[in-house]
Amino acid sequence: MTTETFLARLCEQAERYDEMVTYMKEVAKLGGELTVDERNLLSVAYKNVVGTRRASWRIISSIEQKEESKGSDKHVSTIKEYRNKIETELEKVCQDVLDVLDEFLIPNAATGESKVFYHK
Repeated sequence: MTTETFLARLCEQAERYDEMVTYMKEVAKLGGELTVDERNLLSVAYKNVVGTRRASWRIISSIEQKEESKGSDKHVSTIKEYRNKIETELEKVCQDVLDVLDEFLIPNAATGESKVFYHK
């Protein structure tokens, strides 16, 4: 087990998923095929990073709708800006995982199982 994989496990236990992504990206960039465990760590990391931002987006969108129904134009404009910030973060994370898949993981996938996993 690499130091990065060990640190990713620690991050998972501490619920520090952004850092977990960083460590698992380093593992992916080392080349070679990831183990089943490493693939799962990478998946958990990105799932949680995306999941928290999606939850934030849903909450902010709900608040935005409530403020729109009240007619609070000033608040709505500020909320829209904040929602856009969250959307940008989400897009960056999604593009990041796609880049890691395209550049490192799929080209190094040797088994059918790993190829299927990465294409999910």
